[in-house]
This record gives sequence, structure tokens and C-alpha cells, in this order.
Amino acid sequence: MMDKIKRKVGRRSRVMAIMSYLGILCLVPLVFSRDDEYVSFHARQGVALWIWGVLAILGLYLPGIGQMFFNFSILAITFLSLVGMVAVIFDRAWRLPFVYNLAMKL
Repeated sequence: MMDKIKRKVGRRSRVMAIMSYLGILCLVPLVFSRDDEYVSFHARQGVALWIWGVLAILGLYLPGIGQMFFNFSILAITFLSLVGMVAVIFDRAWRLPFVYNLAMKL
């Protein structure tokens, strides 16, 4: 599940890629590292996770299933963000399930 994605050598690339999975901070690498294909890959997945989180918060206003949707979403987002950060630590570009397809459409 790993693509051949070129990563610029250096600590900045890795820090920006990890930042992609820290909520709204995903916008920083998306704006400032557009030329780095590796960071852009992780930033897109981070944006997709962030959008899902915003929708989960808005889902709290739904009576009945809103709280259940929010709880499931926060658990899934946290797990997938950790998986993304581990991928960055190992210099990999893992496609996160369900997130990758949405991220590539952004």
C-alpha cells in the first residue's frame, strides 16, 4: 500500500508531514510545502481527517445518533491520525482506509 513518493531530505519535511495529522494544523503543510510530494500526500489525508472531525462536531446537533456518530468518529480519527504519524516516522506513505480516496479528490 505504499507508493513511490519522493521525500525531500531533512527534518522540515518530516515535521511538516507529522503536522498534517494534528487537526487544523494540517493546513500549514498544505500551504507551505506544496512542492514536496511526500508532505502534500500526508497533508491531503490530514485535511480529510480534519473535515471528518468538523462534521462529527456538527453531528452532535443531530438528536439520537449524533452522540454515537461523534464518539465513533473521534475514536476513528484518533486511530487513523496515529497510524499516519507512524507512517511518517517510518518514512512511508501509507494509504489510510476510507480517507485516501477522499483525500485525493480534494
